[in-house]
Amino acid sequence: MPPLQFGEPIYLWLLLLPAGLGLLGVWQLSRRRRDAHRALHERTTPIREQYAFAGGLSFWFCLVLAVAALVLALSRPQVLAAVTQNAGADFIILQDGSTSMRVSDVAPDRWQRSVAWVRMFAELLSWQDERIALALFAHRAAPQIRLTRDPNALFFFLNYLDEEPPFRLEDDTSWDTNIEEGIYWGVQMFDLDEELYGERLSSKAFIVISDGQAWSGEVDAALQLAGERGIRVYVIGVGTTAGGFIPQLPPGPYDRPEDPIHSVLDRRSLRTIAQAGGGDYFELGVDTDEDVALQILTDVQRRAQATQREETFTELYWYLLVAAAALVCVGTLLLKERTQLWWQLATAGALVAVLMT
Repeated sequence: MPPLQFGEPIYLWLLLLPAGLGLLGVWQLSRRRRDAHRALHERTTPIREQYAFAGGLSFWFCLVLAVAALVLALSRPQVLAAVTQNAGADFIILQDGSTSMRVSDVAPDRWQRSVAWVRMFAELLSWQDERIALALFAHRAAPQIRLTRDPNALFFFLNYLDEEPPFRLEDDTSWDTNIEEGIYWGVQMFDLDEELYGERLSSKAFIVISDGQAWSGEVDAALQLAGERGIRVYVIGVGTTAGGFIPQLPPGPYDRPEDPIHSVLDRRSLRTIAQAGGGDYFELGVDTDEDVALQILTDVQRRAQATQREETFTELYWYLLVAAAALVCVGTLLLKERTQLWWQLATAGALVAVLMT
């Protein structure tokens, strides 16, 4: 038998009432059977008489059981049920927001192109067993959304970030692409989620969207930390090898105009990061956006553990109410005397009137 617990055990004392009535009914039934046995053996009749087993007591037995079911319903019983469900997948999107993402070598520019892909990726999710989080990075990382199953939260931020990165051109820190910092923040987001909600047997993945950076030992250390947590790193390159010029701030009246900075897609570094992170490298414009998204989804879900066992308590309240109503209906069908039927109809009418008011 599965474990059983009661939310309001104080009401269990009321079971003494139907228990007492049940004992009284059993005593009455034994007397009835004894009288029927004596009548069959002591009386001589042309036709052998037949007596119902319980007769009019059948209704009262059903009524006593219905009262017992109502008392149990008041005590809010809960049964422990083992639920088996898909382990699912958790994605943290690490979006490059550095100044080079404003280059327009892809239409309309790298930033809006990558945000459009994130929106399309979110639309492909079922949002049942998948969760998603979003963090931006330039010189520093800026988490935007924690892991959530709510698509509205993600689409709200995407609408806010649709035009341009939140890092301003005027800030020196926006002129750096620090993938290492983004990966470190992503690991912390997974650790915080586990601390708040417990360990989840899901497949974890980073989706890094960037135009690239030079390979460094610091990024290697961040990738090793992600590998220790079982997090795979998928990298999506945005931009072209022909590149384009980064927008410049308008010079002041006494400033000398600076030479424009040319930015290209660092495909080699991004491939190396994906390989070291145990994932794959993709590039927007080479494959369709849907193909890139589906390949990532398929690979992550294939690596997820098949099932996750969760133990939850199931309420038996409504089941007991239905059982009580069914017992009253069955008892009513067993009534033989017209007077008892009228009393039954009057009681049901009064109950309906009370519920309507």
